[in-house]
Amino acid sequence: MNTKQPDRQAILEELDQLRNRMAQLERELAGATPNKWEQRDYYLSYYATAGFFLGMIGAITSLLFNVVGAAVVGKYPLELIRVYLTFPLGEKALEMEGGLALLIGCCLYIGTGMVLGVFVHVAISKLANDGDLFKRLAVATVLGAFIWVINFYCLISWMQPAMFGGTWIIDGIPWYIGLLTHLVFTWTMALVYPMGIYVPYQPESEKS
Repeated sequence: MNTKQPDRQAILEELDQLRNRMAQLERELAGATPNKWEQRDYYLSYYATAGFFLGMIGAITSLLFNVVGAAVVGKYPLELIRVYLTFPLGEKALEMEGGLALLIGCCLYIGTGMVLGVFVHVAISKLANDGDLFKRLAVATVLGAFIWVINFYCLISWMQPAMFGGTWIIDGIPWYIGLLTHLVFTWTMALVYPMGIYVPYQPESEKS
């Protein structure tokens, strides 16, 4: 049985064509400008997302500060949460000793901190991104005091009486405790701020 031998010359010509084609593609690839995504000067969505996470850290730290402080002065550890729960539950929240409601209250407290963290982190990134820790703490102090005034005296002071007929939050939380609680939150965010700084990705080939 005769088997047709491959045409050696045809194979060599085809290989030569393939080499030429590969060389052409390599030249085109070398001359092509890669599609490189470049972020604008300020990456707002990144800082907002980072602030959402860092706000959780700030809120947990603030809550732990209140738990320890309450225990030191002989009060119920979650006294702060009980007082805040008077907003939806009224005076009966002050008698709670545990249970699902307090757990939900802790979650709501942390969730509120996460939302506020977006604004705090963005503000610090705008006002003290190129500053040292002292500058960030100074900005955080102003932010904490501002949020405290808005929360206590521009919102809660009239909303709770209007909606639930009492002023348990304003009466139950001394002004200095309310202020310090907010400051611990914003100071914590100033401390952990470097965790939320945007650093553009740089391929190894572009690094000096």
